[in-house]
Amino acid sequence: MSHELRTPISTIVGASDTILNNKISEENKTKLVSEISEASLRLNRQVENLLNMSRLESGFLEVKKDWCDVNELVHSTINQLDETLKLHKVTIDIPENLPLFKLDFGLMQQVLINLLSNAVTYTPANTNINISVNHNNNKVVFTIQDNGPGFPKDEMQKVFEKFYRLKNTATGGTGLGLSIVKGFVEAHKGTVNLGNSKTGGACFIIQIPTETSSTINSKNE
Repeated sequence: MSHELRTPISTIVGASDTILNNKISEENKTKLVSEISEASLRLNRQVENLLNMSRLESGFLEVKKDWCDVNELVHSTINQLDETLKLHKVTIDIPENLPLFKLDFGLMQQVLINLLSNAVTYTPANTNINISVNHNNNKVVFTIQDNGPGFPKDEMQKVFEKFYRLKNTATGGTGLGLSIVKGFVEAHKGTVNLGNSKTGGACFIIQIPTETSSTINSKNE
């Protein structure tokens, strides 16, 4: 945990000092500013995860449901992770006729952020990440699938545990992301399951029971 907080802080401090105390070219300055931006985003995600875990463990997590357009939810999440996802190919599959769903937009956005960040961490550059949303039996179903190496079968049930990190993986991550995903989904009375797809790669399926409404009806309410 300390490593995950200190690393981006060190990057920010080092790059800032270099910019302030040295005469450097505009090209190098731009590169350092980019490093500061990336480190800041990484640090912010780690702090968010710590705060979210604190909310879950304290029992004070409040789910504030409102009508949610899943198209807006997914695309706003992708835009927020633009820098993180720049080396991956992201595809989105959402039917045009989906209704609105009653969800906590902020909590579900954090769920997607953690799953997509996890996919980036454990898959090579230029691989695919697919996000799909469907409606099935009064449930909204989110599927996040990549075509990386997948998860070892003997570790699948452990990845949702707090601070658990996969064996034989490079240093990085706090081991909180997937446990927060599980906590936020369960706060919606939903479930999250992990499997490996037949074509290779991890596949997370989230199912949440929810009220639905057409766009027209929701605007009239």
